[in-house]
Formats: sequence, C-alpha cells, structure tokens
Amino acid sequence: MRKVVIAGASMTKFSGKQPRTAVELFGEAGAEAINESGIKPGRVQALFMGNFLGDFEEGQAHLQAFAADYLGLAGIPANRYENACASASAAIRDAFIWVASGQYDIVLAGGAECATKMGTPLATRTFAMASDSRYEYAAGLTFPGVFAMLTHLYAKKYNIPLEKLKRQLYQVSINSHYYGARNPKAQFQKEMTLEDARKSPLVASPLQLADCCPFTDGAAALIIASEETAKKLTKRPVLIAGVGQASAGNLLSQKEFLPRIRSRELAVGQSYKMSGLSPKDIDVIELHDCFSIAALIALESLGFFPYGTAGEAVERGDTKIGGRIAVNPSGGLKAKGHPVGATGAAQAFEIVRQLRGECGERQVDGARVGMTDTLGGDGGTLCNIILKRGW
Repeated sequence: MRKVVIAGASMTKFSGKQPRTAVELFGEAGAEAINESGIKPGRVQALFMGNFLGDFEEGQAHLQAFAADYLGLAGIPANRYENACASASAAIRDAFIWVASGQYDIVLAGGAECATKMGTPLATRTFAMASDSRYEYAAGLTFPGVFAMLTHLYAKKYNIPLEKLKRQLYQVSINSHYYGARNPKAQFQKEMTLEDARKSPLVASPLQLADCCPFTDGAAALIIASEETAKKLTKRPVLIAGVGQASAGNLLSQKEFLPRIRSRELAVGQSYKMSGLSPKDIDVIELHDCFSIAALIALESLGFFPYGTAGEAVERGDTKIGGRIAVNPSGGLKAKGHPVGATGAAQAFEIVRQLRGECGERQVDGARVGMTDTLGGDGGTLCNIILKRGW
C-alpha cells in the first residue's frame, strides 16, 4: 500500500441555520480544499461525500453527483456515504483505501448536512432512524434517551454516585465551550459556566441541555492524495497513518458490552495496528461528544484512561490543552456543532490544522500525532483515523 497524505482541507462556518443547500455548502468546502492543495479541479479522480438525511432535509437525493458537477468535476465517479454520524469518516476511510491501493492518486472526500431545515420534530424522528426504528424508536427511544440510559448504566457499573458523575459531565461541556468560544468556525462561540450547565433544562434524565450537542448545518472536505503526488503539492503534509471501522447491531445485541461501545474498540484496534502507534503516542483527539457521557465512554474505549475513571481525568484537567491529551480543541460536537454527514471531515480538518500548527490560541504545542473518533447511531458504525505530521 502507498502512503497517503491530506494535501488540502477546508470547513465552512458551522451554524444553526444555513440558507444554502448541502450541495452549495459542500461546493464551498470542496473548492477551498482544492485551492489550498494547489491542484486544478480536473486532477480530482473521484468524489466521496458523506450525507445522512439530504432526502428529508431538502427533498434531494443523489447529492454527490450534483456536488461533483457544481465543482466542475462532472464525469468522475461520485459516491454518497450514509453511515449516520460517521458518514464523512467512512468516506475518508474509503478514499484512503482507494489512494493507498493505487487506483486513484487524488480523491476529494468529506461531507455536508443541513439538518436544521427539517425543524426539531422531524429532525428528532429522522435522527432516530439511525437506531433501530422498528423497536427502539417504537419504545420511545431517541438518542437523548439512549445516552441517558448509558449514563445511568455507566454510573451503576463503575459505582459512581450520579451527582458526582453529573458534575464531571458538566466539565466536559464547559471544556468544549471554552474551546468553541475560540474557534471562529464553531456554532457556539460562548463559554459555559458551571452555573449555566446546572440551570440548563432537563432533556432526558439525567442529561440536561448542557450535555447535548445541537442540530447544525455545514460542510467540510479534504484532498486525499498519494505521497508521490502530494510532494508536488504541499510543504505541510499530514499523513493518514491508520484507519479503522467496525459495526454493531441494535442496543439489545450490544447488551453484554454496554456502556462500552464494542465497535469503537474494534475500530481503534485496527487503526493502532495499521499505524504502529498506541494511545500514549496521540497528542490531540477530536472525539464524538454528541452527549457529554459519550466523551467519557470514548476516552476509555480508546485506551486513554482506565474504565470508569475518565470523569476524574476531565476534572483534573487531563483532557485540556497541556494535559495528558488535548480533547476536542475545536469545541467538539457540543460547541463546534454536529452537521451529521460532515462531522467526521470537520474532525479531520481540525487535526490537520493542529498538526500544521495553525490553530492560534487553541494550538496544542508540539502536536505531531492526532486522531479522529466518529460514532454513527448507537454504535452501529464507528470510524477511527490516526493522522501524523509528514515531512
């Protein structure tokens, strides 16, 4: 397999409502990624686009073909990836495989979403289709309910008093908003205090609004190229060192493993093995904090802290810039925003910029290795990507 490099990366401003379509947003991100890489559009050989709900959001399917035409790439293969929240990460992983295999030299990969066009009731219902809509949704479960149950299960399994755990979860969100306030592309650019978190409305006990990420519109895109090609394009390369992807069935099928997410542990094992790296080598991570409890579960399943201790690590400051590992310096899904089909590419965009040293006051000093972690549904798809600074 050939070495693979991210030669260009871009992300639109994330917001609570965009007047533009998903195709237009992806066009903005894709054009900027192409321009940054220094290539002419005609050199892009394939387009892989993550999108979860374009059919419901805008009454528009087949987005990827229109995005290719919009960017002046008409005629190339264009595929849409629907892996719920992990859609863009799956697109990036497949782009990596196609370039590493030698089939393509340059692929444009990323994602776009315009969920806010649906409004809250329809968005809530359609998001629930990424869980088991025949049984879980019919029983009253939406994703806040799923992660609320995981919170109770986590507290019981690790013998953590619920009030103590809630305090740790508040700190997860406080940290995200601190960094989001310093990210000009983030949806929420306002810090959160402990009092703000405590006073936020209850959503699904014990989770409050402060624990939940928002609906978001936005797009992000990457130019993924072979090492030989990239050497002619960029002096700031970021190599894709390892990728992993795994799947799981509905929650009932995962019951023996919960609150751990088995698909995550399988996927990250693949990425560690491919890269030859381990948790101690990772300097910065963009992980899937759709709910604050999801961040604690991820930190443990990825191998950064022993099971049941991630909350204590957050309270100690181990997950801040300058701590054991910098977690979500972009603001994460909680503050940067969560345009489902674009989230994995936005995570990769942040890691690319961190490894290039381009993040200003959010910069992780000396960052050389970063990781993305994207969860689709309630564990149905999990993608991990390990990136490292190149030549």
